[in-house]
Amino acid sequence: MSRAASNAGGVEVLIVDGAIGVASPAPVRATDGAVLVFEGVVRGTEDGRTIDGLLYTAYEPMAQRQLESIASGLLDSLEITSVRVVHSRGLVPVGGVSLRCVVTAPHRRAALEAMDRLIDGLKRDVPIWKSAR
Repeated sequence: MSRAASNAGGVEVLIVDGAIGVASPAPVRATDGAVLVFEGVVRGTEDGRTIDGLLYTAYEPMAQRQLESIASGLLDSLEITSVRVVHSRGLVPVGGVSLRCVVTAPHRRAALEAMDRLIDGLKRDVPIWKSAR
């Protein structure tokens, strides 16, 4: 499995080949009261047609920087303790996980807000594209 990774001050970003495997435990601190996990799963339809999977491509250096920037911004602006993002590149079959985001925080409201902003920022600003197969 090829990957690009970063881990600086509560931020971890990974871009991995193919479907994302089983989650490893989130790094929980004694002050954390919330661990929020989101997994994006490839559906069997795209734009109304049946598909076998999605092919993800990325401009990796920029995608890595953008994901790190979004995550760092969340750490700076919300009361959260860590952000972990794993995104696929290459082919992910129907039912496979193509995105996993984990946010830890002392309280659920901050974790929920961070997750919402993280996914919105990823979809808007990160150069990762998908095409149906």
